[in-house]
Amino acid sequence: MSHIIHRSLRRTPPVAVSGEGIILRDSKGNSYLDASGGAAVSSLGHGHPDVVDAMHAQIDRLAYAHTAFFTTDVAEELAARIAYDAPGDLDHVYLVSGGSEAMETALKLARQYVVECGQPQRHLFIARRQSYHGNTLGALALGGNAFRRKPYAPLLMDVARVAPCYEYRDRADGQSVADYTASLIAELEVAIVAAGPENVIGFCAEPVVGATGGAIPPTPGYFKGVRALCDKYGILFIADEVMCGMGRTGTLYAVEQENVLPDLVALGKGLGAGYQPIGAVVARDPIVQRLRNGSGVFQHGHTYVGHPVAAAAALAVQRVIQRDCLLGAVTVRGASLRRLLRDAFGAHPHVGDIRGRGLLWALELVRDRDTKEPFAPSLKLHEAVRTQAMACGLIVYPMGGTIDGERGDHILLAPPFVATEADLVEIVARLQEALERALLSAGVASHAYAGKRAA
Repeated sequence: MSHIIHRSLRRTPPVAVSGEGIILRDSKGNSYLDASGGAAVSSLGHGHPDVVDAMHAQIDRLAYAHTAFFTTDVAEELAARIAYDAPGDLDHVYLVSGGSEAMETALKLARQYVVECGQPQRHLFIARRQSYHGNTLGALALGGNAFRRKPYAPLLMDVARVAPCYEYRDRADGQSVADYTASLIAELEVAIVAAGPENVIGFCAEPVVGATGGAIPPTPGYFKGVRALCDKYGILFIADEVMCGMGRTGTLYAVEQENVLPDLVALGKGLGAGYQPIGAVVARDPIVQRLRNGSGVFQHGHTYVGHPVAAAAALAVQRVIQRDCLLGAVTVRGASLRRLLRDAFGAHPHVGDIRGRGLLWALELVRDRDTKEPFAPSLKLHEAVRTQAMACGLIVYPMGGTIDGERGDHILLAPPFVATEADLVEIVARLQEALERALLSAGVASHAYAGKRAA
């Protein structure tokens, strides 16, 4: 029996022993196509020699130095690289050990900023339902994942919530996209006014929603409306790009495609591509200058922030992305993946929506395409998809509770940026088989699979 407290306390997962490119292998000799990059983490795949070499070189030079006493050349260089690549005056970087930690840091930085602006009464954040911002208490409170929040609700701070930008479910028949978008912005303004603008620190959202909603892109103009409201009421806009950032959607920052500038951006997952635990908060210049000219300190810190080996890994990842023109590859391969998914599942009786951007895509599963009726939560269809996909030698990232924390299932795909066209073809073929097996295990036989078996 394992002594690890695994995610499931009733089973021990397979033991991963090696990885190369898009392939992972376990101790029993099974191979898996990693079509989700774990949790949209492994953007360069596994075992990339440039990243491994950079880590070796750094650990031979210096493995650790506490940031209360030292900085390091590699951490300084990574921060400079992040700031140089970031839009606008997002010029200041705080390095942490992961996405949840980045969000906690962003919340605290935002709060200290308003205090040092002489507005200590500002204490509220506004976020969206069906969002995910991390698993630490502050980030969990901010997030709108009802399932994850429920056991810890008494410990969580109050957060005002508004609707997600979820066009597939929420745009009414006959309502234009522009009118739907305007209704969301109006709802946000009502929430700001109801809370009292003088009490609000900031609004937080994922530019492209990740695992909780399943690769949901915003409607055109949505984030421009958000930015205008934040400016109108003097509140901060915090972009959570932990999953959708660092090239995953085809630009280094997902929010670049919305032509708006956030005040704070949280980074994680793709920053270090899984080679080391690392995340970051990127802040606009006026925020940091206010603290520098005020207290002169940011009252925050963790033992492993700015870890030199993690910084070396992340710096190598960013260099490879630029050198190998992988942002362009994400755009090209993303278009291919979109086409393959639509060819394979566009008429599937139990796939209601195919959505995403770049190399972040999802299928939303439904019992009925016409009514968009979801499957019963008791079926746990997303778990069946995960199990059957691994049996087919495929790793995907299914999730339940897509609609409201209880109802709805989706399958998230986030293949590495280095995936080839042939890899994508094989991923979609295996996903077809896995989905049909999962539907059969749930007592739902689709016409496509019935015909396939008969043939």
